[in-house]
Amino acid sequence: MSIDFWSLGLQAVNVIILIWLLSRFFWRPVAAAISKRQDAVGTLLSDAQTAKTNADTLLAEVTTAREGIAAERETMLTEAAKTAEIAANLTLTNAQKQAQTLIDTAQLESVREADALRAELTAQATQLAVNIAQKLLSRLDTAVVQSAFVGLLVEAIGALSADDRQSLRAADQGIEMVSTLDINEQDKATLTQALGQALGSLPALTFVSDSELIAGLEIKTPHFALHNSWQSDLTTIAKALNHAE
Repeated sequence: MSIDFWSLGLQAVNVIILIWLLSRFFWRPVAAAISKRQDAVGTLLSDAQTAKTNADTLLAEVTTAREGIAAERETMLTEAAKTAEIAANLTLTNAQKQAQTLIDTAQLESVREADALRAELTAQATQLAVNIAQKLLSRLDTAVVQSAFVGLLVEAIGALSADDRQSLRAADQGIEMVSTLDINEQDKATLTQALGQALGSLPALTFVSDSELIAGLEIKTPHFALHNSWQSDLTTIAKALNHAE
């Protein structure tokens, strides 16, 4: 078994280019979208502050009108003044409550929208990264890469726990050895020997192919799976990115 270091090197270069492209052309529009949303929230907060200012102005006007009442009409207008004062206080209280409600609502909406936008953009970025990675990795789906996965699977079989070995031995419907490419006879013999040594006894073993693995080899039964493919690795990376909040 040999490893094509030129192919692995090209893979590393492709990943570096991918990271550079995402940094230069994707995150800048994302930052602009967030900034635009923050500007909209700032406008809403400004409107709320204007409503509070108008309420304060209304109170000042009521107070000025009350002080301008002539002294000789003070007795007659005492009750009216009290009523006006109560009405003014009630208006001010209501206006302050409404203004505070607007401010609280705007702040809460800002947080909700920012969280929703961040989650949406993270999901989009994750899917884009996975799609690009799949295209780059699919170009390296060669027999050399596949041979490397044979070695990795042999190591994984040797490291199986006792429970996993028992689960494989109990596979009544046999074991499927799933690969992207057809496995040559030498690799089949290597894998069959490794599995037999790990289990002590070997159930029926079937070799099948599945191009969705991109590259790799996996063992599957109805109740057990030993993942060893780029498809599995990309799925794990996508889950990690979506929960990296």
